[in-house]
Amino acid sequence: MVRLMRRDRASRSAMVAAPLLALGAAVLVSLILFAALGKPAGVALHALLIRPFASWYSFSEVLLKAAPLMLIAQGLAIGFRANVFNIGAEGQFVMGAVAASALPVLGGDPSGPWVMPLMLGAGMAGGLAWAGLAAFARDRFGASEILVTLMQSLIAVQVLNYLLLGPWKDPRGFNFPVSVMFPDAALLPILLPGTRTNVLLVFALLASVLAWVLMRHRLTGFQLLVGGLAPGAARYAGIAPRRAVWLSLGLGGLAAGLAGAGEVMGPLGQLQRSVAAGYGYAAIVVAYVGGLNPLGIVVAAVAISAVYIGGDAATVSAGLPVPAVEVFQGLLLAFYLVAFVLVRYRIARMPGPATRAATPRRGGRPRTFDGPVPSAADGGP
Repeated sequence: MVRLMRRDRASRSAMVAAPLLALGAAVLVSLILFAALGKPAGVALHALLIRPFASWYSFSEVLLKAAPLMLIAQGLAIGFRANVFNIGAEGQFVMGAVAASALPVLGGDPSGPWVMPLMLGAGMAGGLAWAGLAAFARDRFGASEILVTLMQSLIAVQVLNYLLLGPWKDPRGFNFPVSVMFPDAALLPILLPGTRTNVLLVFALLASVLAWVLMRHRLTGFQLLVGGLAPGAARYAGIAPRRAVWLSLGLGGLAAGLAGAGEVMGPLGQLQRSVAAGYGYAAIVVAYVGGLNPLGIVVAAVAISAVYIGGDAATVSAGLPVPAVEVFQGLLLAFYLVAFVLVRYRIARMPGPATRAATPRRGGRPRTFDGPVPSAADGGP
């Protein structure tokens, strides 16, 4: 008989083994699934797992997709650790993209070194303001930030659709729901020559360092944890729990808004409906796969991005249907969450009934089922 016993501290060896076990289990199940579909399993797995790292350009695409995931996940993880669950990063991402697009769309053809910083600042302000509405609802009315932020994401997508189908639609865009193309001054510089990877990756890595410093070496980070996890103790210590709500949602919205601005100022180069591609929801997965740890999130962002890029390649090279790729991605996440249990818990063997019966009592006498223990009157000790 076995059971899970909570560890005194997280196991580092289990933390390393968990993703390897998850990957192995996902590959094994996927082999069976792809064979049942009549698809070349070896070709499919090669496209899913190897192709994203097979060339410099494909790896640069992984980094391009990892940058917004990493940035959003770092902001969300701070709130999650403080027990503030911001599920609406997708809406904050979209509103950040909309706010950043306002200058090139409404300002004609702006130019100058001030354009890019202003657009990035507008994107952060848009995401922060959208998250601030949820913080106000939680603080003032006690509303669940999970429901509020989730509904806000749906509203943000409709705002995007309205703008691109109405006032912000490019009149020379052949009736496609897109804005005008942004000028060069409104585009992020390319970080790796010959690729599409831009300086948003630098912002994401810098945000990871700042998140690590905040949560490990700053009093504010400790107050966030206490204010979110133990409101009663926080009040007794003079820490306002409402601060954890405002700061957690604010940082999450700030990061998501910056990522949204980087998306329209980077690979898209204009505001499109495809900007709502699910980065905010995928970042939730990245945050938890990374163990809500800033360093783990960096690794998880690259890994999840590689799976998405490899999935696109598998649909072409191996003829896999899109649902089969999504199943592989889901299996990988599900097996990882199961394996991650071993980080906090260990498998312990529990003694059976007969073993427990023979376990000595505090006085040192074993307990058996063979009859009563002999007393001194019966000649026993």
